[in-house]
Amino acid sequence: MTGVTAHMDDRFADIAVIKRLLHETRTWAFVGLANNPDRTAYVQAQMLQARGKTIIPVHPAAETVLGEQGYATLAEIPFPVDVVAIYRHAKFAGEAVDQAIATNAGAVWLPLNVIDEPAARRAEAAGLDVVMNRCPAVEWALRR
Repeated sequence: MTGVTAHMDDRFADIAVIKRLLHETRTWAFVGLANNPDRTAYVQAQMLQARGKTIIPVHPAAETVLGEQGYATLAEIPFPVDVVAIYRHAKFAGEAVDQAIATNAGAVWLPLNVIDEPAARRAEAAGLDVVMNRCPAVEWALRR
């Protein structure tokens, strides 16, 4: 692990924030969630849904996933979102983070290997909680 990665991991992987997001939030929008059980976003959304979270699929197709109505963009969701989980390639993460900021989401969660430090800093500066390069399922197992 390089020094840069270790620093990033420390800054955007605060255990108290992770625990709060996993245990005290209710509504998670999953950017990139489509009706494909083979994709990581689907597996993670299904796991959180099984633990009582409301899952909101956000994908250009706006399809229903896991029984939940989908939306093409975060801006189309007509109610508050606690956490925006961004399951897109890292090069698209910044745009999704900016949309999360614009829609007054409470937090952004960038999963493993979705790393965009400038976007994470923008979200942090806007008052959002930020978790980056962490897997919700792994963290759930570690932080019950």
